[in-house]
Amino acid sequence: MALKKSQKSLKKWTSQKWDYLNPKDKKKPKSKRGRYLPKSVRKSLTSAQKAYENRKKRRATKAGKQRASYSKSVRRKMRGK
Repeated sequence: MALKKSQKSLKKWTSQKWDYLNPKDKKKPKSKRGRYLPKSVRKSLTSAQKAYENRKKRRATKAGKQRASYSKSVRRKMRGK
């Protein structure tokens, strides 16, 4: 039986090994956590980019938003370009 498009997407998502930029964020309350990204993107970011993304996410969370937009460089890396 062939997988549906949504099932393929979920299968791909789970194989990407998603986690927080900072490994200690798992233990923090949700309001204090930073970005959640795939392993390939986490490895390719510089420390300055990681800090920027975490600040951006935490600022959005503090403002009551569930999501914070990704920077252009992270978006490019997530799309594999």
